[in-house]
Amino acid sequence: MQPLNFPKYDFRFKSSQNSALIFDMVRKKFVVLTPEEWVRQHVLTFLTLEKKYPLSHINVEKQIIYNGLRKRYDIVIFNPNGTIHLLVECKAPHINISQTTFDQIAQYNFKLNASYLMVTNGLEHYMCQMNFQEEKYKFLKEIPEFSR
Repeated sequence: MQPLNFPKYDFRFKSSQNSALIFDMVRKKFVVLTPEEWVRQHVLTFLTLEKKYPLSHINVEKQIIYNGLRKRYDIVIFNPNGTIHLLVECKAPHINISQTTFDQIAQYNFKLNASYLMVTNGLEHYMCQMNFQEEKYKFLKEIPEFSR
């Protein structure tokens, strides 16, 4: 797999029925290693090791219904009080981050109301903090570390 713009991490791999699999520490199982999954696993490892987010606060690939349509978000991190702290949209490295990508995460956030958003293809990362009162967002250089 392609090197990404994250620190180098050690992952667990195995193969099954002609597919490469990678261990997902949140879902606690091996999942098919697609380019998007490669990015997702880097983000999860980065958030837990570097930013100190506890695994117990993280959800991966859960379904939501928005405007009657079934959608799946990539990563959500919850605050201790159950509100959503961070929503992450992962794309494969060959997918350019575009307005369409931001529109997708914004639609999810109408439903989820995350305080922070992150969009990444593993090579480029965009983070922003939401200001719901003023209906604005501010781009950040990085996601804040976990705090209780």
